[in-house]
Amino acid sequence: MGALTKPQDVYGLLAAFEQPEALLQAARAAYSAGYRKMNGYTPFPVHGLSGALGQKPTRVPLIVLIGAVTGGFLAYGMLYYASVISYPLNVGGRPLHSWPSFIPITFELTVLGGAFAAFFGMLALNGLPHPYHPLFNVPSFSLASRDRFFLCIHAGDPQFQLKETRRFLEGLGARVDEVPP
Repeated sequence: MGALTKPQDVYGLLAAFEQPEALLQAARAAYSAGYRKMNGYTPFPVHGLSGALGQKPTRVPLIVLIGAVTGGFLAYGMLYYASVISYPLNVGGRPLHSWPSFIPITFELTVLGGAFAAFFGMLALNGLPHPYHPLFNVPSFSLASRDRFFLCIHAGDPQFQLKETRRFLEGLGARVDEVPP
C-alpha cells in the first residue's frame, strides 16, 4: 500500500513500541506536545497510561450508583404499593407497612439495578458493539494482543500534521504506520 498524503485520507498514525515504558514515555511526550486525540493499545494494563494520555476518570461508578438507587427505590415502592395500597392484608396483627420484611427484596433489586446499570453504562460509554475499527487494517496491529504497545494519534487532533506528527513519533523510537480510514 502506498503512502497516503492527505490528512483526510488517514484515520491517524499508529506508533509501535516494544516496551511498555517506551509507550508511556511516548504518551507523555505526545500530551506535552499538545496532542489530545490519541489512544494507547497494550496486551496488558500499563499503570499510568490513562493519565499520560490525558483521559478523564470514568463515569461508570456514578452510573452504577444511579442504577442501584433507582432499583432500590423501585423495589421499595413496589412492595409498599402491593402491601399497603393494592392488596392490604392483616397478617397476625402486623402493620401494613412492615418495612423490615421489605429489606431483602429491596437489597436484591438494588444490586440488580446496579449490575444492569454497570453493564449497559459500560457498553454505552465504550461505544460498543463496534465490530469494525480502522486500526484493524494495519497488519502489525494484531500484535497489540500479544507483545507490542501502540500509540495512535488521530487525524482529527488539532495538532495533527501528517509529516510533522510522523517525524515526532519516529523521533520517539517508534515504527510508524499510517492508518487508512
